[in-house]
Amino acid sequence: MRLIFEISKKGRRGSSLPGMDVPKMNAIPAGLRRTAAPALPEVTEQETVRHFTLLSRKNMGVDTNFYPLGSCTMKYNPKFHERVAALPGFADLHPLLPQLRNGGALTQGALAVIYELEQSLKKLLGFTRCTMQPLAGAHGELTGVMLIAAYHKDRKDGKRKIMLIPDSAHGTNPATATMAGFTSVTLSSDDQGNVDMTALRGLLSDEVAGLMLTCPNTVGLFDKNVKEVCDLVHEAGGLVYGDGANMNAILGRLRPGDLGFDVMHVNLHKTFSTPHGGGGPGAAPVGVNEKLVPFLPVSQVAKRSDGTYTLEYFHKDSIGYIAPFYGNFGILLRAYAYILTLGRGGLKRVSENAVISANYVRARLAPYFDQKYDRACMHECVFAGTRQAEKGVHTLDMAKALIDRGFHPPTIYFPLIVPEALMIEPTETESKEEIDSFIDALIEIAKLADSNPEEVVKCPVTTSVRRLDETKAARELDLACLE
Repeated sequence: MRLIFEISKKGRRGSSLPGMDVPKMNAIPAGLRRTAAPALPEVTEQETVRHFTLLSRKNMGVDTNFYPLGSCTMKYNPKFHERVAALPGFADLHPLLPQLRNGGALTQGALAVIYELEQSLKKLLGFTRCTMQPLAGAHGELTGVMLIAAYHKDRKDGKRKIMLIPDSAHGTNPATATMAGFTSVTLSSDDQGNVDMTALRGLLSDEVAGLMLTCPNTVGLFDKNVKEVCDLVHEAGGLVYGDGANMNAILGRLRPGDLGFDVMHVNLHKTFSTPHGGGGPGAAPVGVNEKLVPFLPVSQVAKRSDGTYTLEYFHKDSIGYIAPFYGNFGILLRAYAYILTLGRGGLKRVSENAVISANYVRARLAPYFDQKYDRACMHECVFAGTRQAEKGVHTLDMAKALIDRGFHPPTIYFPLIVPEALMIEPTETESKEEIDSFIDALIEIAKLADSNPEEVVKCPVTTSVRRLDETKAARELDLACLE
């Protein structure tokens, strides 16, 4: 397929418009205006449409292929919720419209959605309040850790500058803690993939502000000591932050607030029916218990005694604004529709199916791949491609081979505590037939790695672009500017 610049021919146009019949005005100062036309390709409308349509057919996404990225929950989401989000009464709102008087009726429905979504999430997560503001998972993390910082500052406990982070945590956790002004200290895992309790006791002190715990963790395991972990941190005067990115595994089954978590974000763009991938959009509401409520960001949606909704901006101990306006409203709306569609029973089936699917994958692939932690998993299973590596076939090679077989590769080389990691999350939306096809492809690749490893390291061979030298590309970056 040729690039659009390569099919460009001088003088071709995509449209023919009549000349302007109004005076030409230039509001941009002369010094800031172009002196020459931009070097854009000159193509017909048909060539343009054909070019971008062909490009789109090369894309891979949940609408076209199985997308088993571990720790990312790239699941299919109902198109009905996309239609709800596109309703003019929601999609055409402007965030500066009045809340109550002089046209405020236009925004009451949107405010009600935000308010009612918070009520639902409070019940599902087991927290006192939630903020709908954060715009992504890492943004939710930062909000939660800032709340912990505000709590200790309010108590004039300034020496608490250490944030404990397990080695099985999400990769953004250390960066988040650092941005919030803490020093990250790694907490090791035991031989079962849980937090090492002896190591935890040795690290706890009056300088520890808190612990960031991903549960289930990135090895796909539920920490059997989670309640004791929370209790120990609390006894030492710290707080526990929960990374709720893996909520698919426990949705409707247990409430993190009941386990002892003080604050937690949950990714609506993973668990609650919103698009995920391509850079966004995202939303990650943060739930807190009673001790952190005073520090929640503004604004906060409140329901008045007359049944109307308004936004409250004035809370003296608030950490302030962490996002413009009211967060990613379209994502909040999709999540609310998802919760209403499924109800309590449906939400429980989400976690049930996610866990069953992952354990099915784990059981069928166990004879072909090594496992660092040989125990039942939650929403995702993690294998180690160590026996294949002994044959010269690495996890990256097997990921490339999956592309040739029509599957997006799962997450590879993460978590870091698993060598040659292959992290698979089938989600709750894939059929058994599709999961079996994926498993069969991986089994075929594993057998080929054993009998003819040279064939695997050549992959992919069916794609438009063949195997790239990624090391050379990184070290000898060449950016061409087309004039």
